[in-house]
Amino acid sequence: MEKTVGVGYENFDELIRDNIYYVDKTELLYEAVAQTKNKVTLFTRPRRFGKTLTMSMMESFFDIRRDSKNIFSGTNIVINHPEFCAEWMNQYPVLFVTLKDVEGHDFELAYAKLKTVIADVCKEHVELLDNSSVDDADRQIFERLRYQTATESEVQNSLKTLMRMMQAVYGKPVILLIDEYDVPLAKAEETKNKEFYKKMLGTIRGLLSISLKTNDFLRFSIITGCLRITKESIFTGVNNFACYSVTSRKFSQYFGFTEEEVVKMLNDYNCSAKYELVKEWYDGYIFGTTEIFCPWDVSTFLSAVIDDEEAMPESSWADSSSNAILNDFLNHNKLDPSQKFETLLNGGTITEDINEELTYDTIADSEKNFWSVLLTTGYLSKADKTCGKKSIKLRIPNNEIKELFVKSVVDRFKKRLDTSKADAFVTAMWSGDEESASISLSDILWNSISYFDYGEDYYHGMLNGIFASRGYEPDSNTEAGLGRLDLRIRDHVNRRYLLLEFKRSTTENDLDADCDEAIKQIFDKGYDRVKLEGYEEQIVYGIAFFGKKAKVKLVR
Repeated sequence: MEKTVGVGYENFDELIRDNIYYVDKTELLYEAVAQTKNKVTLFTRPRRFGKTLTMSMMESFFDIRRDSKNIFSGTNIVINHPEFCAEWMNQYPVLFVTLKDVEGHDFELAYAKLKTVIADVCKEHVELLDNSSVDDADRQIFERLRYQTATESEVQNSLKTLMRMMQAVYGKPVILLIDEYDVPLAKAEETKNKEFYKKMLGTIRGLLSISLKTNDFLRFSIITGCLRITKESIFTGVNNFACYSVTSRKFSQYFGFTEEEVVKMLNDYNCSAKYELVKEWYDGYIFGTTEIFCPWDVSTFLSAVIDDEEAMPESSWADSSSNAILNDFLNHNKLDPSQKFETLLNGGTITEDINEELTYDTIADSEKNFWSVLLTTGYLSKADKTCGKKSIKLRIPNNEIKELFVKSVVDRFKKRLDTSKADAFVTAMWSGDEESASISLSDILWNSISYFDYGEDYYHGMLNGIFASRGYEPDSNTEAGLGRLDLRIRDHVNRRYLLLEFKRSTTENDLDADCDEAIKQIFDKGYDRVKLEGYEEQIVYGIAFFGKKAKVKLVR
């Protein structure tokens, strides 16, 4: 395969010119324009699903200042819709704005970044200044926008001002593309500063409503984001407005890779043997009625496999940005979704009423809002292809997101650990009270979120953390005798130490026998014969776990 698998490309022309593998989504152009009558179209999708690249593709196709015949040569839109291409390709002025970098720790910094974004857009259209058709007053405002000295009112009117200038120059109304429109609000909400959020909401509302409402210079607008913010908050008065979300059947195949596209991509690079691995890690999304793979992840993994065929999947999407929404839900003081998260982690589904029109500052107001946002932002997916219902069956889509959930759940467990129960467990262990230790450890597990895939390493890490947080010195997987002991806990002050070996039982009835097996391993491997110099007492335990039940057995 001659084409390179690229990761992180957001500029369509650059991707094509660099001979990067492109999964053809150009049919979206025809469907969005020729098959709808929308004045304003909003596409909401999770991060890393190709929104910015798609918007760049639209800009390249429609922009009157370009000649994109070579760029689109051989693509589906050219092959299947030549008449549409003749009518629309490079025939309209296009204004493309992305708000994905408008953020900061306070309103002043975020607003300064917004002014920089507008200034950069002005620089891309500086040729407008030289055209005699442009009104002198607009020309002066343009200069203030370009040099970031414009008033707040001029900033909020900036897109409409630019569109008026563009129509004057080109004699045609403007196609307005706005990418990641809700990032400024999401980032403002993450600061938990209500005044910051309120100011940013007012600014973005002004910028969008002025551009989209009763604007004679607008041909149509396409907008992308993660969340559909209530029309009353952002799009008040905007008519002929349509939103296509992750639950919508229409356009469901255009953001992310379909199964057919992934199979072809892997075959093109002789990597078809990796399909099941890719499916387990990066598939599982259902947008509308279409099964979708995360494109960022598939491309990242395939690129790694081409360099090293032994490469394994990694959590590139989840590690790429903040997971504040998930953590806010897990750590909410008045909501306890533990049992539902436990069901999801165990591969089950939950059914929730979904509200697709929200504002970022009201997400924490109800559990319903949280589930809605987790669906919209890609932490959860529809579990089936049913459309048109408010109550939606939800699931964790794949291993990557499951890994993220596990990490977040474990972090929550550490923060909410009942110190009295942990203290009682530690005291019982040092005093040789196996019955009390079993009860206390089971109580601790009962208040955590467990799932069937928790292995010995999870329980291992939990006990390690309990003892370490109380000033003891854990030695994890230390070499001893003929193998590695699971955990050794040193009490330096009292010159004593614990030897702990763990087993994960397949049924609750096996707990007692598995404790015996753990103890047998300690002696068979000679872990007990490795003495710590200066320590006077060795206490040996076998511990077995089954879900939220634990059995602790002392060697007497």
